[in-house]
Amino acid sequence: MEALDGRILVTGGAGFIGSALVWALNGRGRRNILVCDVIGGSRKGRNLAPLRYADYVEGPVLRSRLAKNPAAFGKFSAVFHLGACSSTTEGNATYLIDNNTAFTRELAEWALGRGTRFVYASSAATYGDGSRGMDDKDPALERLRPLNLYGYSKHLFDLDARSRGWLGRIAGLKYFNVFGPNEEYKGEMRSVVSKAHEQIRKSGRLSLFRSHDPGYPDGGQMRDFLYVKDAVEMTLFFAEKGSKANGLYNLGSGQANTWLTLAGDIFGALGRETKVEFIEMPEALRAKYQYYTRADISKLRAAGYNRPITPLADAVADYVTNYLVPDRPLGVQPKRPATRARVQFRAARMAALEQAEASPPPLSHRPAS
Repeated sequence: MEALDGRILVTGGAGFIGSALVWALNGRGRRNILVCDVIGGSRKGRNLAPLRYADYVEGPVLRSRLAKNPAAFGKFSAVFHLGACSSTTEGNATYLIDNNTAFTRELAEWALGRGTRFVYASSAATYGDGSRGMDDKDPALERLRPLNLYGYSKHLFDLDARSRGWLGRIAGLKYFNVFGPNEEYKGEMRSVVSKAHEQIRKSGRLSLFRSHDPGYPDGGQMRDFLYVKDAVEMTLFFAEKGSKANGLYNLGSGQANTWLTLAGDIFGALGRETKVEFIEMPEALRAKYQYYTRADISKLRAAGYNRPITPLADAVADYVTNYLVPDRPLGVQPKRPATRARVQFRAARMAALEQAEASPPPLSHRPAS
């Protein structure tokens, strides 16, 4: 039996990549899904509303019940452990190591003990500034130096899994810069695409950090941007492939694009002229800033993943046109499918109205005082 043919547990299932994964599972006809998350008062609940799943459980409840009785929730064929605190500015190391490291260890041990396929989210943040490489084939994990506590909490489990001999039985996925629908609840942790759409809608322009590295001009800093729809297809591959694809894998587009390229694609999707201004980077970020990331996905390809990856301009257009502009999560079907031309027309009309409001009418048309 394939790992996707039975009951499936998705932790972080109301979050960004997790809810997109549930959406992709629904697209494969899978609904026997237990979603685990901590929703609280966030907008994450909106991500779940249009999706189909069997049940929901809060994260602390799942953890405590499994600790008392490993059979508390029955049998699963696959576990996708995507739940974590993903804030790169979180400063509570005790919390991160418990929530991101220890909980992952507990779930992995539980899944392996019950013969369940276990796929978990590691992170490209484990690579730090990239000066020690971003090679998912390099076994010398201890060489890596994450730049923040979030990356460190993920790195600790990768090391622990290796020391326990688990990496030959489970799959850890190092997501690069993922963007796309269902991330809006993340606030400041949203992608630049989501933030840029909001900025452009309000001001007509986009602010980017200046470069403080002479090797990169302003806006020339480079990232590997991966559309969330591609990210979840890659993630599901590791359950479809089963135990034949284990260990740590980079998940990215395999290409590095500049911030200016991304900005042009966003403005283009909105039908607007590109207007970018550069602002100073906060001192606290300068020592921890990554100027270049690119995922080497040759290991993923060698494992058998052969789907094409959505070009950046097409991914941005889909996200902006079909999700950001209509403010719609994955799973909600539009009454009238959006097209790039329709969005551009609407954006041009809004821009004209904004310009008209900003310019005073000619004297002959002003009301008498």
